[in-house]
Formats: sequence, structure tokens, C-alpha cells
Amino acid sequence: MRRILGAALAAGLLTAGPAFAEKPQYGGNLEIGTVYATISALSFDPADFAWKLNHDTGPYLETLFAGDLSKSLRNGGKFSFKPDAWLPTEAIRGELAESWEWTEAPLAVVIKLRHGIMWPEKAGVMASREFTADDVVFSFNRQNTSAKKFPDYYDYVTKVVARDRYTVAFEMKEYNADWDYRFGWGYYSQIIPKELVDAGINNWRNAVGTGPFQLTDYVQGNAHVYSRNPIYWDKEKIDGAEYKLPFVDRVAYRVIKDEATQHAALRSAKLDILEAIRWQAVDNLKKSAPQLKWVKWLNYSGTFLSMRVDTKPFDDIRVRRALNLAVNKQEIVKEYYGGNAELFAYPQHPDYIGYFQPLEEMPASVKELFEYNPEKARKLLAEAGYPKGFTFKTQVCSCSPDNMDLLPLIAGYLEQVGVKLEIQPMEYGAFLSAMTSLTNAPGYFMSNGHTNPTRTLHKSFTPGQAWNPSQWNDPAYNAKMDAVFHTRDEAKRQQMLKEMTVEILDKAPYIWLPVPYLYTAWWPWVKNYDGELRVGAVKPGPVYARLWIDQDLKKKLGH
Repeated sequence: MRRILGAALAAGLLTAGPAFAEKPQYGGNLEIGTVYATISALSFDPADFAWKLNHDTGPYLETLFAGDLSKSLRNGGKFSFKPDAWLPTEAIRGELAESWEWTEAPLAVVIKLRHGIMWPEKAGVMASREFTADDVVFSFNRQNTSAKKFPDYYDYVTKVVARDRYTVAFEMKEYNADWDYRFGWGYYSQIIPKELVDAGINNWRNAVGTGPFQLTDYVQGNAHVYSRNPIYWDKEKIDGAEYKLPFVDRVAYRVIKDEATQHAALRSAKLDILEAIRWQAVDNLKKSAPQLKWVKWLNYSGTFLSMRVDTKPFDDIRVRRALNLAVNKQEIVKEYYGGNAELFAYPQHPDYIGYFQPLEEMPASVKELFEYNPEKARKLLAEAGYPKGFTFKTQVCSCSPDNMDLLPLIAGYLEQVGVKLEIQPMEYGAFLSAMTSLTNAPGYFMSNGHTNPTRTLHKSFTPGQAWNPSQWNDPAYNAKMDAVFHTRDEAKRQQMLKEMTVEILDKAPYIWLPVPYLYTAWWPWVKNYDGELRVGAVKPGPVYARLWIDQDLKKKLGH
């Protein structure tokens, strides 16, 4: 298995050191087709526990911690800042936090907050005031008492205390290895003012935050528009000089459901950046818009067909293994993806150094699941009592062009061993609700983010989690997961998670499928950028705050 970083460097798609520093320019508008360009905001309230929230509120709501972009590949560091929800410890900086330390009596992480960060004035919502420790306490307690909170998500925290105006302590009854992810930089860790809740947090017109931009317009199915926050606190150091952020006046997320329309918008410069482009479109875009700049990356979402193990026939491991053997995954890599995919990169991602174990190092029983063997598939189905196969319903989201194209191909492979799919396309809201309400069909075809090396297993294969479409529930596996969270030594956690990954692969609750490469493209007038996607859980706001538009170059290129 190639490492994406090494492959990208070898292909000349990433720079290995800092780019030539140019003097920043202020002003201009940035039009972006984000990684989630087909999906409008799901919520503006962190207490809704909607996975996409950090993407849509991240430009204006900040978190305690975030990724340190000064350590990006573009700046001579070693981090791509592309994973959907993983920040190695050395890649983390304080955002609202200035510093933090652990204490043992009581067991707590004590966080010193930055001084002088201001909430902007928002008519009808709040007067401008300073951000304080009370805001952190309020935000956490509101999350912790939400009816939509994930089971056990914060149970290790006994209380959160404001020790003074700028110091907050998260006191714990036990250590949890995902502490920083869960309340520091993860999906649901945004800090909000009480005034916003009182005014009505899910009304986008009330949106207000300490971040680089403020939400100033929202049209579902069309656009999210964020305007420059003139009192934003952070700065960017470039060539030894500090510059106030953000550089651009406005950022617009364009919601474009049709893939061809996305490409046309990029080609005509109606989009400055398109973050996720399938390989099939790359050659044509390079020919029709040769000035575009490109970066290639291995998707941070795994694609699979989940089988509900609490329903027949998927309670039988022979059936689940048979369906894996019936799908020619090598052919999918070669023919469907044109070689632009890796056979095995989920549930752990090759970028998770220390956690990822390549397929060639896996036991034979796991390797077998990635080999095409329809004869053995038929034999296993017969042994399980299905010599003539069976039929089952599979749900798929119409929001994913790749999944809509790929599922009929999977159905064709399965039909060769007598198994027929009833394919049910669904709009995103209904599709997601089916899984989170535990009413999903026996088959559920999706792409799901890796998250981080721990949560990728926890959220998908332990009971009560919203992202567990197979309804996997193994008490012994659950106990191992608990032990991982309680283990402070990262090297030990890495070994434990490797063993758990092998175990769940072998038990095959999913038809494991290849992970494709994607491309990001942008016009050369977008500066201070090399395709970075996020600095926290699906959080791109600080990336966009550091970009500027070379207006002269844009005019020179005719736009």
C-alpha cells in the first residue's frame, strides 16, 4: 500500500517545502465548491449533533483547539491537513485556548484561554463583549445535556469549572484518549454565547461567533455566505511579518448537486476552488482550463455496503464473507476507478501512521476478503442454507454520484452468485435518518468518514452509536474499545487498535470496497494555499481565513 503523502510528492502534486512567500492582498470574494458541495447545512446548533456542523459554522464558531497550519506541507511541515477528523498531537495548536496542562488531583485538563477575544455585536442577539471561561462552561454543559448527545460521549467528564475569567478546568473521573477530539476540536466542540441560544440558535440570521467570518446569507440548496469579521483576533505570519486575518472580504460555499455543473462552474471561474473532483473529470478539466492548479489525495471516507447483522441472513458470518468474495474488488480498482483507488484503506487510513496496517501484513483470512472467489462464495451461501441465493433491499444516497454509479456494479457481481439487490435511492435527509433511527434496510450503501484512528472503530462497531448501520454489538469488542480509551500510552493504543481492526475486518459486517483518490483544483490567483481541507473535524474556516486573491493575476487571466 502506497502512502498518499509519498505518492503525492513523487507525482509532483505536493510541495515538499515552503512555497515562495508573496505579500498578501486584502479584499475580494472567494467562491468555493467544498468537499460537501452537494449538501446544504444540516443544522446551525451544536446540540443537534449534526456531523456537518463544523463545516458550516466553523467560519464563525471557534473551538478550543485547531490544526496548526504553520506545520503544513506547504510551509515546510509534515501535515497535509486533509483528514476529516484527525489531528496528531504535534499538529494541534490552541485556537480559543492559549495553553493547557494536566493535573492529577483532581484528574483534569486545565486550559488557559486567550485574552481579549471578542464576540461581535449582533443586532437583536447580543452586544459585543469579551469571550470568557463562562462561555466554555455554558457550551459544554449544553452539549452534555442535549437529548441528541451520543451515548458515553462525555461520560468521563465529571464537571467543567471556570476557575477564573480565563481559566477553565475539565475534571474527569477517568482518562479518555479522545478527550481533545471530543471537546477540543471535534465535530461538536464549538464554543457559543448564551445570548445566541436565547435569541434562537438554529435561525441562521442570529449566527454570531468569534471566528474570522460571520454568516450573512444562507439559501438552502444554493449557498452559504460568510463575511469578514472586522474584530477577528488571529494573525498570520508570512515572511516574518504579521498580518491581520482574514484576507478576503467574503467566502461563499456554493451548493451544487449536479457534478457536471460543478465542473462547469470551476472551468468558467465561477468557482475559485473545487475541493472534491472524481478522477474521470480531471483530464477534461486540465485540457479546458490548463491554468488550474491541482492536488491529489486519497479519500478520507470509506465506501462499503453495510449488512445488518441483527437480521437474517446477515447474522451468519458465512453469508457476509460470501458477499465479500463475490465482488471483484481488484477489477473495481482497475476498471471502475481507472487505477485511481487503493484496494484497502478503510477503516484505518494510510495517513494514520502507527495505526494503519497494510493489507499485505494482514492474516490470510482478511486478505481473502479482498480476493475475487465467486466459487467459494456460492459454496459458503449453500452451507448457510441459501444455495439459490436471496434478495435484499439496499438503500443509497442520491447525493453521491460515485455511490449511485458504483452500487449497480456491486449488484451485478452479487447477482452472479444468486444474490439480488433491490436498490432504493434516497435524498440525504431521509437516508441519514434511516441509519440514525435504526430503521435502515438490511443493506445500506454509503461512504463514511474515517474520523480518527479510535473513533473509526468506536462509532461504527459499538452499540448506541449513530454511525453503526450494521448494528454491530459484541460485548467482548465493546470491552476492548473501553480499554483503548483508558490507555494513556499511545504505542499501546496503536497495537490494540491494530488488533481490533483485524478482528472487525475478519468478521465482515460490511462488503469492504476500495477507497478512491480525489482531486482538488483551484485557480492560480488563490494564494497561500495547497489544497488543505480542514484543521479539525470537517472544519475548513481557518484555511479560508488565510487565503487571499491576487486580483491582478485574476484580471490578467480574463476573470
